[in-house]
Amino acid sequence: MKNVLVLTCLFFYKLSSCQTLTASLETAIKNIEKDVQFKHAILSMYVVDSKTSKVVFDKNSEVGLAPASCQKVITSTSAFELLGKRYRYKTEIYRFKEDKNSIEIVGYGDPTLGSWRYESNKPEKFIEVISEVIKKGKLNTPVNISIDDLKWGTQSIPNGWIWEDVGNYYGAGASSFNWSENQYKISLQSGRKVGEDVEFTGINDATFNLLHSSELITALPKTGDNAYVFLPEFGNRKDLRGTIPLSKMPMDIFASSQNPALLFAESIKKSSKISKNVYGYKQSLNKAFSENIEENESTKQLLVTHYSPTLDSINYWFLKKSINLYGEAFVKTIGYEKKGVGATDTGLSIIKYFWKQRGVEPSAINIIDGSGLSPANRVTTNALVTVMQYAKKQNWYSSFYNALPEMNGIKMKDGYISGVRSYTGYIKSKSGNDYTFAFIVNNFDGSPATVREKMWKVLEVLK
Repeated sequence: MKNVLVLTCLFFYKLSSCQTLTASLETAIKNIEKDVQFKHAILSMYVVDSKTSKVVFDKNSEVGLAPASCQKVITSTSAFELLGKRYRYKTEIYRFKEDKNSIEIVGYGDPTLGSWRYESNKPEKFIEVISEVIKKGKLNTPVNISIDDLKWGTQSIPNGWIWEDVGNYYGAGASSFNWSENQYKISLQSGRKVGEDVEFTGINDATFNLLHSSELITALPKTGDNAYVFLPEFGNRKDLRGTIPLSKMPMDIFASSQNPALLFAESIKKSSKISKNVYGYKQSLNKAFSENIEENESTKQLLVTHYSPTLDSINYWFLKKSINLYGEAFVKTIGYEKKGVGATDTGLSIIKYFWKQRGVEPSAINIIDGSGLSPANRVTTNALVTVMQYAKKQNWYSSFYNALPEMNGIKMKDGYISGVRSYTGYIKSKSGNDYTFAFIVNNFDGSPATVREKMWKVLEVLK
């Protein structure tokens, strides 16, 4: 009898606690809606009890909003399920049987090839692999290197990405051959006073014939990096616009490369280990060359297959540092592995079908890329929470959870593009309750930093 009484008391305590929490969240959301920054904004928030999936709070949870990088949790969990946590990308190196002066590198989309984040895939490591291939393959030096980068077709940038983004490092598209995360460094020096022009101090430019023009202006100290790289409007030129802060020290920004094979060629040229043994290179950027490769497969001999880190390791940086390139590579890889088509649309159709089978309507994840960079994506907070709840039940959950950033004492993925702030994650309250949540704001006004602080204040209620 005493046990029954205790359980009854605990039930009503938890029910009362939940009702109190719901009321507190309602108050917090009403307060934020009254804020002038959110006068014309749309807010959506959905919270469930992580253990029971019982709804704790619901505000516009079925309204599709631009999710920004919170969308990455959909791509991440889909990759874990459809590719597997131990999945590894391959890059193949061939020699031509009748030509001892040539090798061919065939890419299958490894987004980590040449990345500084992984010891096994740093530029010098892969160049060492090629150097060994030249020696052990008994090739005549100097050799020609050809690159097959057409396994995923010719479109690297997804539909829906905006011009302001694609010239910058975070706007790098995914090819079947990627190198150094498809980005390069531009070094800048501010003027001596506010309003003066900014000067180039160095460009690690792997686009050879592409000129760089600066319209950058020196701004006040501590105003941050507000420099943007724009792709050519007229001819072969990239334009840098915006501001960098006044400083005596140079500042580096990073631009995207639309031709990773050229980026790779630049690394080969600069390598003391191999540059003398390489005469030139060519890449398969046209259909005729690609078809010619297919017709002559029998004339090639596979010398070595180089593998990427495992998917769970790639996913760690994908979520932790919000690397858009990795998300686009995951989507295309899903398409290539499941249907033989390394295209964004193909991968997304498979992802949407996967979640439809698990109760998420395709219109609730109306997405057109894998990273959330496009402002045309629409996702509901209900869908995000469903995905996050699904992840908790899978054997790869610990890898997924560890990859989530920790902000304000909360394990959560954040997202930000113009006019959008978003968060989705897991919270453990002081009373011991676990909650899964998603919180999105679209079309706010003013400073993104103050919006972040106000949204975090709402999330504090869950603690």
